[in-house]
Amino acid sequence: MKYIGALDQGTTSTRFILFDRAGEIVASAQKEHEQIFPRAGWVEHDPDEIRLRVEEVIAETMAKAVARPADVAAIGITNQRETTMLWDRTSGKPVGNAVVWQDVRTADLCARLGTGLGQDRFRAKTGLPLATYFAGPKIAWLLDNTPGLRARAEAGDIAFGTMDSWLVWNLTGGPREGLHITDVTNASRTLLMDLATLDWDVELLAAVGVPEAVLPEIRPSVQVYGEAIGRLAGVPIAGILGDQQAALFGQTCFAPGEAKNTYGTGCFMLMNTGLNPVPSTAGLLTTLAYQVDGQAPIYALEGSIAMAGALVQWLRDNLGIIDTAEAIEALAGSVPDNGGVFIVPAFNGLFAPYWRDDARGVIVGLTRYANKGHIARATLEAVAFQTKEVLDAMYIDSGVALAALKVDGGMVANQLLMQFQADLLDVPVVRPTVAETTALGAAYAAGLAVGFWPSFDVLRDNWSISQRWEPNMDATRRRSEYASWKKAVTRSFDWV
Repeated sequence: MKYIGALDQGTTSTRFILFDRAGEIVASAQKEHEQIFPRAGWVEHDPDEIRLRVEEVIAETMAKAVARPADVAAIGITNQRETTMLWDRTSGKPVGNAVVWQDVRTADLCARLGTGLGQDRFRAKTGLPLATYFAGPKIAWLLDNTPGLRARAEAGDIAFGTMDSWLVWNLTGGPREGLHITDVTNASRTLLMDLATLDWDVELLAAVGVPEAVLPEIRPSVQVYGEAIGRLAGVPIAGILGDQQAALFGQTCFAPGEAKNTYGTGCFMLMNTGLNPVPSTAGLLTTLAYQVDGQAPIYALEGSIAMAGALVQWLRDNLGIIDTAEAIEALAGSVPDNGGVFIVPAFNGLFAPYWRDDARGVIVGLTRYANKGHIARATLEAVAFQTKEVLDAMYIDSGVALAALKVDGGMVANQLLMQFQADLLDVPVVRPTVAETTALGAAYAAGLAVGFWPSFDVLRDNWSISQRWEPNMDATRRRSEYASWKKAVTRSFDWV
């Protein structure tokens, strides 16, 4: 068998990639899906559209590689985390659109859950604050706001899943004996799983209002789960990782203290903390990094940022300042600096390290001097500033000062952004040869499970550097710019 497949179901698109033993891409296909905005702060996806896109990208990639199922040793799955959907177990039909991780409709529910007990009510068990980000409250909202759905769920007729569960269920047969499972990384993002036991917690379920009958079985991240049907008939499905944990895996951050930052729709920094979950005092999340079948789980600290590439999309689609996402670099480079302009993209509140559902986006420092070049530059710089805040919080929690930051995701092709990031952090920024580390991580997990790759050491040997950015900013300017950013952030508070 020549290949490992990776199905990468992201916030804006779905990809299927075939990797060879060197961890290099042989063939791939990618298709976007619709972003649905029913009202301000609500974000949805059509699960059936995503299922169709999965079928299309698998067929297209296999055709490009002239590959048969017998050529593929296994497939791994990685997915946008926290995005929540419910479906009928008998018909296999979704009961409605999926509620995306960016959606804030559960703000009132989260506030009620924290009444008198605070935002950290469940943090000791789950590692998470009460926030609209997570799946558990989304499940409860859907059950309470869809007529008759809660009764059907309690009767066992309805299944919940993040996108990994939906894909595995369909890939293994759907209503005809499809597997209803998830892995520890995705389960850890629900506010319903105990970090210590790696199981659904009855007290959490009762508090949030989620019946146990809807929940999938929690499995390790690296394990053979079952075999696919359809275009990949007979191929083992052997790895599941939430997208950011998959990127950590693909960056081969297997040792405590190793970290990566992914620049995608949002921006996510994860640091491997080893066998012990590290409670955060600085606004980070304590989460699962991965678990290999038969081994103890590995934990991580995470800093989650809601708006990164999505901010560039907003500049393109909502304001029309650029025609393509790639055009932002040239426009931002048309001016020498941000002209005093700062953008805080709190469109759906602020994630780490603030966790403020009441925040909304602001543009500050505008003068008649400011032009669209300054807006574009402030857009890119906002991503780097948010990353700096997360890295500062990570140092407070871990005591580990990074020697370099491994980066991946679509935005790492932007030279201006990566250089500014190195300047702001005052450490080198390093991009690997294979930038699609999310898909690569899913492939690595599946490949380990079936012996396609024999060990973590072999995966480390595959990793190599494509580009490195060295810091080159005066310390006084760095402090001044960061102080202005911190001041701008406070202007976004208490809007709602």
